[in-house]
Amino acid sequence: MAHTVETPRGMEPLKLHGLDVEGVNRCVHCGLCLPYCPTFSILGTEMDSPRGRIMLIKSLAEGRIALTESTKAHLDLCLGCRACETVCPSGVPYGQLIEAGRAEIERERPGGIARRLFRWLNFGVLLPSPRLLGLAAAGLRFYQASGLQRLARATGLIRLLPRPLPDWEPLLPVLPPGASRAPLPELTPALSPRRARVGLLTGCIQQVAFGSQNRATARVLARNGAEVVAPRAQACCGALHAHGGEHAQAVTLAKRLIEVFEEAKVDVVIVNTSGCGAHMKAYGLLLADDPAWRERAQRFSERVRDLAEFLAAEPLRGPLGRVEKTVTYHDPCHIVHGQKISREPRALLAQVPGLTVVPLAEADWCCGSAGTYNLTQPEMAQRLQARKVANVRATGAQAVVTANPGCIIQIAQGLAAEGTAIQVLHLAEVLDEAYATAPHPGPLPRVERDAESPGQAPKPSPPSGERAR
Repeated sequence: MAHTVETPRGMEPLKLHGLDVEGVNRCVHCGLCLPYCPTFSILGTEMDSPRGRIMLIKSLAEGRIALTESTKAHLDLCLGCRACETVCPSGVPYGQLIEAGRAEIERERPGGIARRLFRWLNFGVLLPSPRLLGLAAAGLRFYQASGLQRLARATGLIRLLPRPLPDWEPLLPVLPPGASRAPLPELTPALSPRRARVGLLTGCIQQVAFGSQNRATARVLARNGAEVVAPRAQACCGALHAHGGEHAQAVTLAKRLIEVFEEAKVDVVIVNTSGCGAHMKAYGLLLADDPAWRERAQRFSERVRDLAEFLAAEPLRGPLGRVEKTVTYHDPCHIVHGQKISREPRALLAQVPGLTVVPLAEADWCCGSAGTYNLTQPEMAQRLQARKVANVRATGAQAVVTANPGCIIQIAQGLAAEGTAIQVLHLAEVLDEAYATAPHPGPLPRVERDAESPGQAPKPSPPSGERAR
């Protein structure tokens, strides 16, 4: 729905599509969210808190204030982690509000030519097209494998690039060889009594950078009675577009993905990336203004399941081998706050023989990735990254397990910058290793295991951020 309010003459209000006015008005300004907001915790300024940002967006919608650069900066600094929603006693839908605000702010203030070109290239060209994204990944792979990356870093050439490119380059994920980026089979049969026919979102960045995690996911699902369908026609789910204020493109991509999985005739759609899962579960809200799609989108959203959510509904099916490793678990924001999933990943890890799981301080505190936040707000992202890395190192764990590509890149980059050997693994990789090391593994999935080691991290420059709080 769109929210507009009668305003004084001469002032143009923002039209906040998707804004639940009643939900926003639930905010009673109690301040219980403040200690849980990363930006407020670090900066201590009211306008960099959920309460302050709610007042800013509401005032913009009512035409009581103008959209200045200062106002935009406060809203842009929000991570969208939704930690405030978890503790809000009034149930304010803050995530919906900030996305609605950003969409209209992007329409009103698209920025200069360079910024618009960058957003068009990424949001409009690369992310929606698996083919073009694959070509871009091939170029990045050549940059890494040819030695150009090592040369650029060793000689300091990276520092000569215009800002913010020097901040972005260390965040490039190490891309695997071409064979490891091959798409999943469209159908992976169940290897135990059939439980469900599931669709698997292979994603955009996930497929080109972390295809091994998709294959591990398919193998684990097959071991647990799932017939896995990975439609070749699928593409980006639109999560990054929605988080970045590209509302129209997010709507287009959502409709395309719904059609693809409807044609696949699956019982549920499994997602192994937390940001994508939270976004897809909100398709009903995203398309609420479209009568032709509203109910269709809601039905689709109700069939979306996070990988851990699906697997934890039953005990893991054996046999499971021993994984002699000490790990800790980091909660991605869009799983723990966006989907309210916290117990399930830990319950799955607890079933792996030999695996020791140690607690992580501030496990549900944002690592600073937050979609494209570490690209657009590198200083704050680095401060949050340093805080997360310090907490991970304090556990003494050999690996940190999580379930989101952005978190994996962000945490791995921070650990590598400090010269540690701590791995960063996806939950699916840990479970897949347990099945692979079983003494009598039984029938093998048709999806082969990858040769590369999991948890590879880039060799970045150290972050400049300090530990806060």
